[in-house]
Amino acid sequence: GPGPTCALGIDLGTTSVKAALVTGTERGLALAQSCSRETQAHSDSLGAAPQGVEQDVQKIIKALNECLAALPQQQLQRVTHIGISGQMHGVVFWKSDKGCKWSEGGTGPAFEPDQVSHLVTWQDGRCSPTFLTSLPLPQSHVNLAAGFGCATVYWYLKNSPDFLKAYDAAGTIQDYVVAMLCDLKKPLMSVQNAASWGYFNCRNKSWNTDILKKSGFPVHLLPEVGDPGSIAGRTTCAWHGVPKGAKVGIALGDFQCSVYSCLTERTDAVLNISTSAQLTISMPLGFQPPETPDPSSAVTYFPYFNGDYLAVAASLNGGNVLATFVGMVAQWAQELGFQVQESAIYPRIIQAALAQKHSKLSVHPTIFGERHLPELLASVSSIGASELSLGHVTRALCRGLVENLCSMFPVQHLQEMGVRRVLGSGSALARNEVLRQEVERIFPFPVVYGKDVDAAVGAAMVM
Repeated sequence: GPGPTCALGIDLGTTSVKAALVTGTERGLALAQSCSRETQAHSDSLGAAPQGVEQDVQKIIKALNECLAALPQQQLQRVTHIGISGQMHGVVFWKSDKGCKWSEGGTGPAFEPDQVSHLVTWQDGRCSPTFLTSLPLPQSHVNLAAGFGCATVYWYLKNSPDFLKAYDAAGTIQDYVVAMLCDLKKPLMSVQNAASWGYFNCRNKSWNTDILKKSGFPVHLLPEVGDPGSIAGRTTCAWHGVPKGAKVGIALGDFQCSVYSCLTERTDAVLNISTSAQLTISMPLGFQPPETPDPSSAVTYFPYFNGDYLAVAASLNGGNVLATFVGMVAQWAQELGFQVQESAIYPRIIQAALAQKHSKLSVHPTIFGERHLPELLASVSSIGASELSLGHVTRALCRGLVENLCSMFPVQHLQEMGVRRVLGSGSALARNEVLRQEVERIFPFPVVYGKDVDAAVGAAMVM
């Protein structure tokens, strides 16, 4: 026979694109093949420098095409469903009838972006706290923050209204890809991505159109919204060997798909430390978030699947803080006349920290602020003359990263919610034994590693 059918999962991440082929076996779903490519898509933000953070959509789609071209054609031809996730909050604009051009490639038809803007990412900082407070109050359980799609549209409305006139469609980068594959005249967005844009009411699953219209917001740019797990359409032609007519799911949030790929028990908490860091638990069945958010709360409720919610403490400070520390050490060495590669520093500081089991030094590591406290920057205290070694500082920094997450989502709260186990994942945890030691010291639950979170696999599993 032709072999088992496959689901194709795609994740359009901040730094890379990943594609995964998942197939059914007697033991359940299994990963058959995967491929990832770095996008190297960072682009200068001419209109919003230096706070603007944008990516070139051409480069993201180029990486996507390279991923699919590298997967086995034989298996791509057996794909019946496509699930797509990607970075939440961000926004890209396009002309609905000229969003892409299809052409024949070595592995079959593929599309390239045409009349499409840059992607303004979730990391974008053009919307200052002052600007955000000038916007109308949303009717939503989510606090509005910099990098949210609707906030970015408001920024353009005020600072560059002509920019918006060139486009008649908008969505996240994953919504754009779904719209191109299915030739949607109007973008379709999942509740997950809509909630991450702001001005969306999850209870009645609708945009705050009345509030938005009163302030002149271009509501025609807002996508239609559907349930995560539903079908957005079918591929209108073959795509890198994937047959025409394959079902394409409505685009999903990368965070929800990452959790979906590893969370099996409601009593598990997922701790992910990669570039940023998240601590997540499932809310009880039937839970509904409050009508209005608590601006000072560090916990956000993310729409999940089947009407469920995740409680998430999402920190902006994770592996990026350790990377900044390593960069600082390299810079100091260079200023002293020594050339040291950052890749050589990382294992050395971990070894030094493993030799220092205790440190009174206290590092509050929030160099990137937090969404609920954007003005809160990092600090170091309890500095004693005997604890200034690289080992002491690294140990205190790793402890500070875990303690910061626990200040956002206290251990006592996890215990009250019935958590029995922590699933540890993410690149920063995987490569840093000191960080793992601090996790195990601070959490009073068994910690299980090795269950890798994978948004592309999660997106395929949903399908």
